[in-house]
Amino acid sequence: VKNQSFGQQQARRWPVILLLPLLFLLVFFFYPLGNILRLSLTAEAVGELVLRPSFRSVIWFTVWQAALSTGLTLLLGLPAAYLFARYNFRGKTVLRALTTIPFVMPTIVVAAAFRALLGASGPLNRLLMTGFNLESPPIQLDQTLTIILLAHVFYNVTVVVRLVGGFWGNLNPRLVEAAQTLGASPRRAFWEVTLPLLRPSLISASLLIYLFTFTSFGVVLILGGPSFSTIETEIYRQYITFLRPDVAAALSLLQIVFTFGLMSVYARWQQQTAVPLDFRPQQSTLHRAVSPGKKLALGSMVVGLLIFLLMPLLALAWQSLMDRDGQLTLAYYQALPTLRRDSVVFVPPLVALRNSLGYALLTVAVAGVLGLLTATLLIRPLRQGSGQASRWRKWLDPLFMLPLGASAVTLGFGYVVTFRWLRTSPLLVLIAHVLVAFPFVVRTLLPVLQGIKPSLREAAAVLGASPARVWREVDLPIVGRALLVASVFAFTVSMGEFGATSFIVRPNSGYLTIPIAIERFLGQPGALNFGQALAMSTILMLVTAVGFIAIERFRYADIGEF
Repeated sequence: VKNQSFGQQQARRWPVILLLPLLFLLVFFFYPLGNILRLSLTAEAVGELVLRPSFRSVIWFTVWQAALSTGLTLLLGLPAAYLFARYNFRGKTVLRALTTIPFVMPTIVVAAAFRALLGASGPLNRLLMTGFNLESPPIQLDQTLTIILLAHVFYNVTVVVRLVGGFWGNLNPRLVEAAQTLGASPRRAFWEVTLPLLRPSLISASLLIYLFTFTSFGVVLILGGPSFSTIETEIYRQYITFLRPDVAAALSLLQIVFTFGLMSVYARWQQQTAVPLDFRPQQSTLHRAVSPGKKLALGSMVVGLLIFLLMPLLALAWQSLMDRDGQLTLAYYQALPTLRRDSVVFVPPLVALRNSLGYALLTVAVAGVLGLLTATLLIRPLRQGSGQASRWRKWLDPLFMLPLGASAVTLGFGYVVTFRWLRTSPLLVLIAHVLVAFPFVVRTLLPVLQGIKPSLREAAAVLGASPARVWREVDLPIVGRALLVASVFAFTVSMGEFGATSFIVRPNSGYLTIPIAIERFLGQPGALNFGQALAMSTILMLVTAVGFIAIERFRYADIGEF
C-alpha cells in the first residue's frame, strides 16, 4: 500500500514541478526562435538570401569546409583510434586525456593558440628564420583556409578517438583472426571485416564533427578574418556590422533547419544501427608491440599525436611570456589589472576574468537546479503502472536536448531581438550561459539517476519516508559525484562561452567576459594587445584544463564520455 502511495505522490507532484524547466525552455529558447522565424519570413530578406551571389558563396563555403574538416579529422583520428583500441603502452592514460583537452577548450583559446604557434612572430617562424637565416617569416597561414582546417582537426580529433576508438576496442579480435585464417591479408581483413563493423561509430562521429564544424564561429572569426565567412559568422556580421537583422534572421533560420535536421539524422542513425555484437572488455583485446617495426610505428604515432596536440597549447603559454624581442617577460600578465587609455575594452582585463568567474558560478547554481530537476522528473512515472510515462519521456527527453542543436550565435541573436529591455543587464548573459550548459547537466545526471534501483526508493517509502526525504536520503547521495561532474561541465562551458555572449555584451559594457575581451584584443594591432590576449587565453586554458581533470577524476563510470 505504501509503495502504491509513494508512486501516486510522485505522479501528482510531477506535472507541477515539471513546469519550471518547461517554462524556462519556452521563454528563453522557443520564444526567441519564434522571433527569428518572424523576422526571417520577409520577401526582402529571403530574396537577398536567394539572389545575392555572396550569400550563396557563404552557404557553399560553410558546407564544403565542414565536409573537408570532417574528412581530415577522420584521416588523423583513425590511426589514433586504432592506437588506443588495440595497444597497451606506457603513458596511455595520460595521452588519452591529452587528446580530450583540445575538445573542452573554448574556441577562442584554440584560435589564439594557433595564432601564437603559426603567427609571424610565433616559435616556428622564429626557429626557421634563425636556422635558415631568413628575413621574413616562411609560414604565413593567418587568415587562410589551411589554419582554419588545422584548428578544426585539432578541436575534433578526440571525437574520433573516443567514439570510434572506444567501439573498436570492444570488438572481438577473433573475427579478424578468423578472416586471416581463411587466407585474407591484414588489409583485406580490415576492409571486409573491421570497417563494416566500425561503420556505425564512424558515421556517428562524422555527423557530430560535421555539425561542430558547420557551426564553427570563434575559429573562423579569429583565424579566417574577413576573407572567409560561414553562415555562423555571417549572421554576426549582418547584425553587428551591416545592421540587417532581417537577413541575419533568414540565415539563422536556414542554419536552425540544417542543424536540427542533422541532429535528427544522427539520432535516427544511432537507433537504427544498434545491433548486437560480440563485444569484449577492452583489457582483453589490448596487446603490446613486440617487433621492432611495430614499436617504431607505435612510437611514431605517439610522438606525432603529442606534437600535434601539445604544440599549439604550449606555444600559447610560451608566447604569453615573450616580448617582441624574444625575451622572457611577465609584462602582459602584469598589465591585466590595469585599463589603458587606448584600450579596446572599457574594463581592465582582470575585471573581465572576474565577470566570467561570476557568470560561471551562477550558471552552475541555476543550470544545476534546472538540470537536476529535469533529470529527476524524466525518471518518474506519471501514473503507477501506466504506459503513459514512456510516451511522455519519448518526447520530453529530446525536447530538453534541443538547445544542443541550436548554435550559440543563433541563440544570442534571438536574445537581442527578443529581450531588448534586458540588453544592458548582465541577466541576459547569465540566461544564455544557463541555456547552453543546461543540456550537458541533464545528460550527465540522467544515466546515474536511471541506474538507481527502484527497490531502494520503495524500501525507504515502506519505512515511512516522504518523497522529499527519499530523494534527499536515497537519490542525492548516489548522484552526488555526477552532480559534481555536471557542475564542472556547467562551469567550463560558461567560462568559454563566446558565440551568444558576443551578441549580448556591448563594447562599452562593464559586464565583459574574458572570451569577448580576448577577441577584442586579438582584433587590434600592437604587441601589447596581442600579448594580453595570449595571457588571458592561457589563464582560460588552465581553468578549462583543471575542470576537465576534475571531470575525469569524479565522473561516475563512463559519465563524461561522448
